[in-house]
Amino acid sequence: MVRILIVDDEANMRRVLGVLLRRDGHEVREAANLAEARRLLEAETHDVVLTDQRLPDGEGLSLVPVCRCLDPAPPVILLTAYASLDLAVAALREGAFDFLTKPFNPGVVRGAITRAAEHMALTRENARLRDLVDRLSGPAALVGVSPAMEALRALVARVAPAQATVLITGETGTGKELVARAIHDTSPRADRPFLAVNCAAVPEQLLESQLFGHERGAFTGADHAHRGFFESAHEGTLFLDEAGEMSLGLQAKLLRVLVDGEVLRVGATEARHVDVRVLVATHRDLRALVRESRFREDLFYRLNVVPIAVPSLRERPGDIPALVEHFSARVAREMKLPQRPVAPDALADLLTYPFPGNVRELRNLVERAYILGQGDVLARADFQLPGGAPGQSPTGATCSLEQAVTGLPATVDLRNTVEHIERTLLRRALREAGGAQAEAGRRLGLSRSDMTYKVRKYGLEDETR
Repeated sequence: MVRILIVDDEANMRRVLGVLLRRDGHEVREAANLAEARRLLEAETHDVVLTDQRLPDGEGLSLVPVCRCLDPAPPVILLTAYASLDLAVAALREGAFDFLTKPFNPGVVRGAITRAAEHMALTRENARLRDLVDRLSGPAALVGVSPAMEALRALVARVAPAQATVLITGETGTGKELVARAIHDTSPRADRPFLAVNCAAVPEQLLESQLFGHERGAFTGADHAHRGFFESAHEGTLFLDEAGEMSLGLQAKLLRVLVDGEVLRVGATEARHVDVRVLVATHRDLRALVRESRFREDLFYRLNVVPIAVPSLRERPGDIPALVEHFSARVAREMKLPQRPVAPDALADLLTYPFPGNVRELRNLVERAYILGQGDVLARADFQLPGGAPGQSPTGATCSLEQAVTGLPATVDLRNTVEHIERTLLRRALREAGGAQAEAGRRLGLSRSDMTYKVRKYGLEDETR
């Protein structure tokens, strides 16, 4: 079906053209003058514009530059009873797609519409492919020439055409969502929705409604029905980030969707069918969570159909120069500044820095250098590496920890020692945070559920508020 805008001041002409084109299965909009046509073009997307030349408020040819400003720009076919060679040449020079005369031949009009619609479809496909190329060459997670990245790209290419669920693992900041987008963008679902939800960022009581939707009156404040992410991603891809943070109850509902392809809204009695490919990511060890009865074993095996491990930046330091170049170009473009080269000693520092924040941290360092740097070259001081020296951890804690370990006897009870250290750090963080679990967890880099679990594990409830 093609959406066509007919612009003609003669109501009978609009009616005849409309009947002809609707019989062919097209959707037709009508405008009697240029002002009405411009309003419709701004308000709605059209595939083809078929316009008369002589209109009450101007020439139909003036719609060509109007359409050219739209994205995508619909082709304009000029249809006039006052045909001349000069007008035809002028129309094509201005960018009109075709030039037809009245009285019109239905077959000629149909042919022109078909060619214009095919041109529009090709324009959209080219735009989609350009966007795809930008995405595949742009995401930091896919930039690099190391063996690890070559293997990752090859695995993405093999996985993308399938419909299987993919479990993407890796440290925070490695680019797991970008890998998920690359899978979607090279899959048969590329022209369908890609939706991403961070399960750790949404309060548990809202996450169920966000994922599965709810009916009107399902709970206080539900004054209208809501379609969840699964329904919104129908025929597309849903990316669940930090899925290890989901409660066991939500895990059971997720399993039902994966097994039966059905979603049950909150407050509903009848399930709805959905066709969604699910990609899941986590920085957690799901096998360990299964052993601790904090993650369903049946769901784990359902998710772990195709596992993809995204390497940390420490595992591919040879990719740092390419990533720096990539981020430098992007930051310069975003900040509307000329791209600056990186000083050799600054790059040497970056090559020896451990990057606990992975690729995300590198991107932030490059942006910082552009903001703070005053010269034509990004200097060593512009990056302000955490810790003040290459190879040192952000807090300098690595050195202290190594010294503490060196002081231990050669034979120790490793489990008890680690638990003692963990309990001590938890108590200190809770004390410094005034007993606030959320703040203590933030200081320790723990999620809300991790912090709650560890407080219970070590019996520290009395030290929280």
